[in-house]
Amino acid sequence: MMFKSKKLSKFKMIRHGFFNRFGGVSKGIYKGLNCGLGSEDKIRDVKKNIEKVCQKIGCNKNNLVLLDQIHSNYVYKISKIPKKKLKGDSLITNKKGIALGILTADCAPVFIYDPINNLISALHAGWKGAYKKIVSTTLRKFKSSGSNFNDLIVVIGPCIGKDNYEVRNDFLDKFTKQKISNKKFFKTKRNKIYFSLIDYIKDQLVKFGVKNIEIIKKDTYLLSNNFFSARRSIKNKLNDYGRNISVIMIK
Repeated sequence: MMFKSKKLSKFKMIRHGFFNRFGGVSKGIYKGLNCGLGSEDKIRDVKKNIEKVCQKIGCNKNNLVLLDQIHSNYVYKISKIPKKKLKGDSLITNKKGIALGILTADCAPVFIYDPINNLISALHAGWKGAYKKIVSTTLRKFKSSGSNFNDLIVVIGPCIGKDNYEVRNDFLDKFTKQKISNKKFFKTKRNKIYFSLIDYIKDQLVKFGVKNIEIIKKDTYLLSNNFFSARRSIKNKLNDYGRNISVIMIK
């Protein structure tokens, strides 16, 4: 199943979708649309799932660019299909027909679109990448490409929600050491600490003057939403998990 952004859907030249696990060919703990080539699922099944996604988005399967994601702040602006997989967590292009894909299993997929300069980005923001400023590094890349932050449309896709993102004291300390005001992204309930990844990402966008922000409110941890979730898999003592894919393209 594919979730779409209301804001991006208004633009006819943009194809996009945030996919959950519904509708793929993988079996067992990967049941459904597992698009993680890095998982221990059968490669043949993962490739079939990725082909299904490409058909849905309307892109050539050879034109989908995926990263070797490493929870970094590395951003690539690409004008052609890379020969080998790039290591990093954000892609930008202004080329038609190049689909940008991000894999997640609780981290946030983020799309950015500049309708004036016809520039798109797909980035992967887990807590590590967000902490290392993958969002602001990508925004700076947009600025150096001539974008005005006022024009940007940013969509934060399905990721783990605050109610299910339990963290430890050392995690809270790391963030408050970075900036004391980061405390506002945490809440304590029954002596447990919870973190809002979405609010932390949104705050970085707002600080750059981005006003046009949409949040797809689907918590990946909740089984009812039918997403792959690393945290849920670990809680259920499974040794691996599938990956959700999010794709954006200028057609």
